[in-house]
Amino acid sequence: MGNGLTNTQVLLNAYIKQEHEENPHYSREDDFFEFFAVSQVLKEYDLSDEEIENGLCDATLDGGCDGIFLFADGSLLDENASTFENIKKGSNLDIYIFQTKNTVSFREDALMKWKTTCSNLFDMDKNMDIFKDRYNSKVRSLFELFRKVYIGLVRKSPKVSIRFCYVTKGSEVHSNVQKQAEELCLMIKELFPNPSTSINVNFIGANRLYELANKIIDNEFTLVLSENPITNASSKVFVALVNLAEYYKFMVNENNELIRHIFEANVRDYQGNVQVNKDINDTLENSVNENFWWLNNGATIIASNATLVTGKTLVLNDPEIVNGLQTSTEIYNYFTKYPERLEIESRDLLVRVIVPTTEDSRDKIIFATNNQTPIQKSSLRATDTIHRQIEMYFKGKDLYYDRRKNYYKNNGKKPAQIVSLPFLSQCLIAVLLQSPNDSRARPSTLLADDDRYDTLYKSDQDLDVFYHIAYVGKLVENILKTKCDYTTTQASDIKFYVLYTLFAKLSKKIKVTSKDVIPLRPDCVSEEFIVETATEIFKMYTELGGTDRVAKSTELITTLKSKLELDFLVYSEQ
Repeated sequence: MGNGLTNTQVLLNAYIKQEHEENPHYSREDDFFEFFAVSQVLKEYDLSDEEIENGLCDATLDGGCDGIFLFADGSLLDENASTFENIKKGSNLDIYIFQTKNTVSFREDALMKWKTTCSNLFDMDKNMDIFKDRYNSKVRSLFELFRKVYIGLVRKSPKVSIRFCYVTKGSEVHSNVQKQAEELCLMIKELFPNPSTSINVNFIGANRLYELANKIIDNEFTLVLSENPITNASSKVFVALVNLAEYYKFMVNENNELIRHIFEANVRDYQGNVQVNKDINDTLENSVNENFWWLNNGATIIASNATLVTGKTLVLNDPEIVNGLQTSTEIYNYFTKYPERLEIESRDLLVRVIVPTTEDSRDKIIFATNNQTPIQKSSLRATDTIHRQIEMYFKGKDLYYDRRKNYYKNNGKKPAQIVSLPFLSQCLIAVLLQSPNDSRARPSTLLADDDRYDTLYKSDQDLDVFYHIAYVGKLVENILKTKCDYTTTQASDIKFYVLYTLFAKLSKKIKVTSKDVIPLRPDCVSEEFIVETATEIFKMYTELGGTDRVAKSTELITTLKSKLELDFLVYSEQ
């Protein structure tokens, strides 16, 4: 007997089930559906699994907000965002608010929850603290982030887009639900009456979700050249002029949106000198008598392969724009503002296309082409030799070090096997610097400090140190999610404390060193050991208040070290 599902719903159920089986981080399919739905809707932003999980809200007291994500000109903003001098006037500020339900219908109550929550938390005049018993800390902190960014950009007149995404496996939206959505938009519009603010509710059902799931990120691009390129017959290197309009077409998808994954993963933040961006924009808008490439250094693209199919057409596989980010972004902004000029554009950009012969060559190109630019040094860390060594060493032990963001994810490796560069840094700081509070509080800035970086990533460091800590770190992360009854925020708050404590207990030392880590076999860390340790940490954490503020401050680590000192003293006396 049938269950009344459409073919698409049947196929979508099978697709999600198979994906869930390959992702052990989620024991419940409903929880996995939430992660899956958000990752599909935001696929064009090329977010990592960690970035998606950081935007998901706990199931309790979420006010109908399963996930909240904030972007400025396409770049994800997190709680560390404090200064906005690098965001230009008239920038796009997009906030996505998700409600996901692993059901086959859209219901009115989801929209009604949004009405109440948004009337409270979008109202700038209301103190967020009065809602601490009504909404969980993750929801409040993400709405607070939006408020902070919105106020910080008020003189720059941002174009605000508030996007509600209601995702289910449904096929139809009842008229009453649609009316609730219209009322929600009108209510939000009263809070943000500026004409440049747009509000919309997107109902994403089985058909659209299945379409998104099957949308493969294209890795083959065509670049049309203005003239025959200068090329070296013995190596795949091309230097050519590319019409600005053709370069724009190379960077955008069918919806004229910037294809973010072609910007090299670790050197992609639009964070350079604001004056440089202004100068590029001024050249685009006003310098019509000089060819653009006379006044600009151009762009460098690396690819896994490049084929000259005609005298003026290059086909690139896996292209990455590794230099010229600011130029590329300003060209995109220019034609987005003046789309009618695409047909009449006559100016060119100087473009270098290189197919590196080795990973070492690839990294040297990235470093050299960015070393004299305003790109932050921390963004270039992944090109250091030690990170290539870690990547190769991990591969032989079924772990994949994702120093190139989403490289292994896009190549089908399982999330439980992927160790991102930020995650490894957080783990190292928790264990070797005994600072899990810093790991929790400042995840996006851990590599910026030279002294800290040099301490953690010594060129002669035994690679087992990185492997042992990463292996146990992934194990802790998985067990806290699947075997313990913690919320997403609680698990995030304590996981680096658990990791540190495990190594402290194994070495019977408060100050764990690299030498202590090397002889410790990571497979001796059992599930029971992790759960027992997590229970101890969680008790201290809740007694101190059980909030992310507790995890980010020095309170918990001070209490934890005092307890460990007593435990080790008792042990030594036995």
